[in-house]
Amino acid sequence: MITSRDNPKLKLVRKLETRRQRDKLGQFVAEGEDLVAAALEGGWELDFALVDAARPPELALRAEQVSSHLLAEVSTLGHAPRVIGVFRTALPQRKLPPLGLELWRVGDPGNVGTLARACDAFGAYLALSPGCADPFGPKSLRASTGSIFRVPMADFAPQGAVALVAHDAPPLSELDPSLSRFVLGSEREGLPDDVVAACAASATIPLAGSAESLNVAMAGTIALYDWRRSHE
Repeated sequence: MITSRDNPKLKLVRKLETRRQRDKLGQFVAEGEDLVAAALEGGWELDFALVDAARPPELALRAEQVSSHLLAEVSTLGHAPRVIGVFRTALPQRKLPPLGLELWRVGDPGNVGTLARACDAFGAYLALSPGCADPFGPKSLRASTGSIFRVPMADFAPQGAVALVAHDAPPLSELDPSLSRFVLGSEREGLPDDVVAACAASATIPLAGSAESLNVAMAGTIALYDWRRSHE
């Protein structure tokens, strides 16, 4: 059982709190039974798992026991998890469906995780440009509730997709039904002209109230739902 905070595995978990180290080492941390189970079911490679010696989880995995207070110290959660898993970030190979979201510099990890959850719900893939929040950071993982481990991932490629913009574009309902990929930008900056120009079309979600625009996670979810509804 691990009883020292200087243990190399605990040190690694602490190190992986930063995106720089996650990118450098090719690893990420999943905290809690639900996220660890979702990663395992999704085919992600587990390097090692640590479990609370006093409250071992009901998961079928090989793990090393850790003193409760030490596991709590390395956790980013508000409460101590019963299990922490360190996984490889190498993506499992999955076929991309026709429906997808392409995110341009969406820097909020909660929005990235929520959009991953929407893609999981509507059978879509997720693509992230440079400058997007890390989908394997703790906030993104929690917001995705494990969906990130099931959603096919792709490189950002707006060509042939639909640019979702706040104003001055036809409504979603008037889109060519063959268009099934949607590009969304950050709420602050939106989509730059060159990204919009690379897309096959532009569309907007009409608003009846006085709000200037929708949260990007809401807009992406509506676009996926609208496409799925019109094709079923």
